Amino acid sequence: MSDPNTGMPHRYLRTAEAARFLSLSPRTLEKHRIYGTGPAYRKIGGRVVYAVADLNAWADLGTRTSTSDPGATKVLAAKRHARIPYAGKERR
Repeated sequence: MSDPNTGMPHRYLRTAEAARFLSLSPRTLEKHRIYGTGPAYRKIGGRVVYAVADLNAWADLGTRTSTSDPGATKVLAAKRHARIPYAGKERR
């Protein structure tokens, strides 16, 4: 499995490595995964891995040119952003 653009094999990072790559704590990256606000990831067996290209794409969502630039997209904080239905009911 390789990237057709570079001919290089895909590079996958475990949570701790991916967090270091993004300058985040592993726990923050885990929270992003729980709330669905983080980069795309893959489950291989019981392991969670991130493709370097997915990490770069997610980080690029936060690209701005100035402090007043609202940007078209944004990187959300690692927290719940909407109520999640639970068995047909809202959680309390």
